[in-house]
Amino acid sequence: LRALDAEPRVAAFFGDASSRGVLGGLRPREAYLLKCLVAAGQDHVLGAELGWAGAGGHERHRNGGGGGSALREALYSLADLVGRWSEEGAADDEAGSGETELLLGRLLKFLGDIEEFYDCVGGIIGYQIMALELLSVSKSKDSKHRHSKDKFVDFHVPTGLNLLEDTEYASQAALWGIEGLPELGEIYPIGGAGDRLGLMDSDTGESLPAALLPYCGRSLLEGLMRDLQAREFLHFKIFGKQCITPVAVMTSSVKNNHEHIVAICERLEWFGRGRENFRLFEQPLVPVVNAEDGKWLISESLLPVGKPGGHGAIWKLACDRGVFEWLYRHGRKGATVRQVSNVVAATDLTLMALAGIGLRHNKKLGFASCERRPGATEGVNVLIEKQNLDGLWEYGITCIEYTEFEKYGISEPTATNGSLQASYPANTNILYVDLQAAQEVGSRKNASCLPGIVLNLKKAVSYVDHLGFECSAAGGRLECTMQNIADNFMNTYSYRCSKGIESM
Repeated sequence: LRALDAEPRVAAFFGDASSRGVLGGLRPREAYLLKCLVAAGQDHVLGAELGWAGAGGHERHRNGGGGGSALREALYSLADLVGRWSEEGAADDEAGSGETELLLGRLLKFLGDIEEFYDCVGGIIGYQIMALELLSVSKSKDSKHRHSKDKFVDFHVPTGLNLLEDTEYASQAALWGIEGLPELGEIYPIGGAGDRLGLMDSDTGESLPAALLPYCGRSLLEGLMRDLQAREFLHFKIFGKQCITPVAVMTSSVKNNHEHIVAICERLEWFGRGRENFRLFEQPLVPVVNAEDGKWLISESLLPVGKPGGHGAIWKLACDRGVFEWLYRHGRKGATVRQVSNVVAATDLTLMALAGIGLRHNKKLGFASCERRPGATEGVNVLIEKQNLDGLWEYGITCIEYTEFEKYGISEPTATNGSLQASYPANTNILYVDLQAAQEVGSRKNASCLPGIVLNLKKAVSYVDHLGFECSAAGGRLECTMQNIADNFMNTYSYRCSKGIESM
């Protein structure tokens, strides 16, 4: 707090009231969060550039007297709100408490979630610094990427087991997967907003998360559970033993995703598996920054526009929420990771063979890929070859998102170059992970626990502003991708490999 009070922005905003008066009614942690917000240049969230009505109904407006006047108005509004926060907390007034919860309480929760989850990069301030760095890079002509610090980087088309061609080995791998089911868990990242689907409740008009999309007469989540139960029944038929696989599900609060997921599970009585075999953990929302100036977009007074920060949050969040320990207590060594929108992932031998090879050969990570259609909004798997600053050569399989193709110089196959250029296989977001290897990455205290961080500015962000108008702005939020955990599993050599690298 002393360090923040010394920051010019914080001192200018709060003045002498920093340690008394305005923030005197807050706990130190709450005051710290608000000061971090101001230090990160987001004082407009507190009303510095807005007019808003307090709970007492007295509307405050910026009076056109310049930036200092706007800051004073925001400060008066904040002081009024903090005062009522303290009084209502002490009086435990139900109506007032609910009103305050909608104002300062929800902002403090939003900020607290960011500060906790992004502690590995510096919390709220670290998030904003990273967003501004990536925003600056996106505006420069010399666009950089996450491997730009290496001396040399090249990409090759990887080779792997083709389940359609080597059918005998594919069957053997699938049998390993079914046999090893008692050592496997399932991890489902289903906290995404699913904005591209445009799914809505026909009765209420409420936007719905992707997990509720009807497919073949049931929701996508129900489809995942049916696929899992089919593999468990196959294990029972072959080996005569019943096993119930523990399922970890990452949800989020966007579009009431978490509540909808819980409601489905309760309505279907946890699919007959028992509540104890599920672990739901909620992904925090992150602020969306304006592509022009890096300011957080605001939907209401004291409420930044928030979106999930990508499914790559799953590794760190699983560590923070004790999910890996929970899987260990169920006797699990590895896990199949499957995104909810891939409805054909369990077709034929895919999931069983992938997990079987991973378990049998003690692999840290595995991808299931397929042929990619030109123009598809999916990333690709590549074999990366690079020389780091120490002169060592590193090789490994990784994923490049379609939004990053231009940065990496990856072009779409066309009628003119398609026959001359081998196509990279599509990433399907079907993974096998070794739990200990994933936990080691997720528990790190630096940015490597948030793999593949990007600031995706490709699409405009739609939201409702503080005046109730529907708006659209160029912007984005920090997103990380679960499959780029692969960047942590490189093979290192003191020399450059000249042959056979595609099969590494």
